[in-house]
Amino acid sequence: MRIATFLVTALFCSSTALALSVDESSSPAAAAGAPEATKQSVVDIKSWEKSRRATPRMRPEKRTVARGPSLRLRSASALVIDQNDGSLVYAKNAEMPQPIASITKLMTAMVVLDSNPALDERLIITDDDVDHIKHSVSRLTVGSILTRFELLQLALMSSENRAASALGRNYPGGTPAFVKAMNEKAKQLGMKSSRFVDASGLNENNVSNASDLARLVNAAYGYEVIRQVSTAPSYIAVTGKYRPTIFRNTNALVKNKNWEIGLSKTGFIREAGHCLVMQTQISTRNLIIILLDSSGKMTRIGDANRIKKWFEQNVSSQQIRS
Repeated sequence: MRIATFLVTALFCSSTALALSVDESSSPAAAAGAPEATKQSVVDIKSWEKSRRATPRMRPEKRTVARGPSLRLRSASALVIDQNDGSLVYAKNAEMPQPIASITKLMTAMVVLDSNPALDERLIITDDDVDHIKHSVSRLTVGSILTRFELLQLALMSSENRAASALGRNYPGGTPAFVKAMNEKAKQLGMKSSRFVDASGLNENNVSNASDLARLVNAAYGYEVIRQVSTAPSYIAVTGKYRPTIFRNTNALVKNKNWEIGLSKTGFIREAGHCLVMQTQISTRNLIIILLDSSGKMTRIGDANRIKKWFEQNVSSQQIRS
């Protein structure tokens, strides 16, 4: 426990945090800067650029968090961090590198937004965006035209692989330059055990560990656009031959009134198992939750609920002390 605490403390100490698989993106229509379901709109670049710099600073403390009753999770790797000070709440195989599937799309979104693109620019889905690795199904047909904002929406909320691919392909310099920027961003964030090879996460060589992903989630939380689109329950996009299509969030917890979720991303490929990362508030505490390689689609949801119940019970009984 002392080693794990030291590692997590060191994880957030070196730098301040910076402001998107086959399985499973969008802000509510009324949310500021987000498009309504039935029409396009533009997110003000200056607005999200200002919010991007507002990422919470996670200040490490030389203290451990007292454990309450044993918490047993079914995910192969898990990490819970207090976002405000970087202190460790729970860790299980947090340093074990593994494929991360569509959790990759959070990095994709940050790299796209860092390039200060025109979010209202209309981009086309081409055959280059079709998944020839896993042959996954997509409802974004070749020829669909969507704004860059909508592609961010669908990539994060619904984990649309073709949307993520199109975002990377339309980056200055194309996909090779985009992947290079992803790895440079990872280095900037201190993600020493991470490597990215594509924008979607379909390739199993996109690898990281729970500790690095806590850095990623904390940095992504500083982007207002990412917070908005990743937690929206659904979005209607016009695809193909002007056909409205409903896309839904791959994390059912965003619709659960018992959860207060500020950022969410799911992921799945066979090599990675089912994954879930979130920023959430539980018992007035801002937490980052990382769950990797769950055996079943609902196991990650079950583990998240187990963490919530465990944390609430221990906080109320003062078994976890601030």
